[in-house]
Amino acid sequence: MTSQVTKIVSVTALLFLMSFELLVRQVPAVAQSTEQLDLTAVGKDQRWKIVNRTASVVNVKGKRALKLSEGEGIGLVWLEGYDFANGVIDVDILGRSQPIQGSFVGIASRVANAGTYDAAYFRPFNFRATNPERHSHAVQYVSHPEWPWERLRSEHPGKYENAVVPELDGNQWFHARIVIERPKVSVFVNSATGLCLVIDELSDHTHGSIGLWVGEGSGGYFANLRVVRSR
Repeated sequence: MTSQVTKIVSVTALLFLMSFELLVRQVPAVAQSTEQLDLTAVGKDQRWKIVNRTASVVNVKGKRALKLSEGEGIGLVWLEGYDFANGVIDVDILGRSQPIQGSFVGIASRVANAGTYDAAYFRPFNFRATNPERHSHAVQYVSHPEWPWERLRSEHPGKYENAVVPELDGNQWFHARIVIERPKVSVFVNSATGLCLVIDELSDHTHGSIGLWVGEGSGGYFANLRVVRSR
């Protein structure tokens, strides 16, 4: 009986992951073409808004990237006037594994202004944490201003954050894909099968801009920001 139950659970989990992989593969068939957003224009093009950070273009670990400085509070860079509802966001991200609580890097969506947005972000210092609790806090969804991470962890523990498996090197580039098909938000790393978080959006906003997000005290590097907007 135990063996049969285990097989049923395994098959169910496999079908679940396959269904999300199929979703990702199907999006471009019902979507516009891929848009490459020029991160080298940040600081030059006035449509790119920057809050609480400075931005510069640098070469780092083999990529031409936008660097966001460290600083107090949350840092946000977004493209004003860009309208995103549903679709796929792809980006390469580089944070760091040390110090602990020193690197929070991700993508913002549904951006209305500097204080109103959703975000899916990563804690690279937790990617390979041996402490089980820290390990389970590697990727996080938030919806500001109503649902910061503190409230989500307190009221819905384990629902809006998760481990990233297989574990990534927190000091190396990784690829993130965020698939938004309201109300679902699915976060993948490095491949279409690297699903690490699935949640239902908490925001009432159905449209908004997208941007780059860094958390308290954190900087980060971003490259190859691409978007496919669903029709």
